[in-house]
Amino acid sequence: MRNAKIERNTVETEIAVSLELDGTGSYTGVTGIGFLDHMLNLFACHGGFDLSVRVHGDLDVDTHHTVEDLAIVLGDALVQALGDKKGIARYGLFYCPMDEALTRIVIDLSGRPYLVYDVQLPVERIGTFETEMLQDFLYALSVHGKMNLHVTNLYGTNAHHIVESIFKGLGHALQQATAIQGKADSVLSTKGVL
Repeated sequence: MRNAKIERNTVETEIAVSLELDGTGSYTGVTGIGFLDHMLNLFACHGGFDLSVRVHGDLDVDTHHTVEDLAIVLGDALVQALGDKKGIARYGLFYCPMDEALTRIVIDLSGRPYLVYDVQLPVERIGTFETEMLQDFLYALSVHGKMNLHVTNLYGTNAHHIVESIFKGLGHALQQATAIQGKADSVLSTKGVL
């Protein structure tokens, strides 16, 4: 079973995440940020993951701590669920269209965190979600998920569509990268470890 349960409690947030990589694509939980819940639901559905979150954050301040800390815990859960990474494809690539928007997501579960973020969003908020937090979410996910993550929005004008193409594409690319396809007793690396 490739799953994980992680909790992280700070003065600013209390977060618990349950992740099943070989799931049915279900999302349960409430972050307190409606648009983020919508995006997490899309991520789980398109990745085929079962994702459950319990989040209590200081949303009276803003969305920053909640969004970033959730990504930290999600990244930690991904690492735990992957274990020694034996047999995984390691790489994922997906182009995701959403109406007029097109985004390319490329992932390498290399163990070396790095984010390349090439996204311009035309508004400051989508609902109560502060759009500048998208980069922070993806950065924290890449660092704590120990992945190389390249996110490029090739074009688009509607911010909702752009972000939706990112989360759907992230689900698909991560599903590819985490898929078991190689030898169960080795990793796809000349170093012997990921």
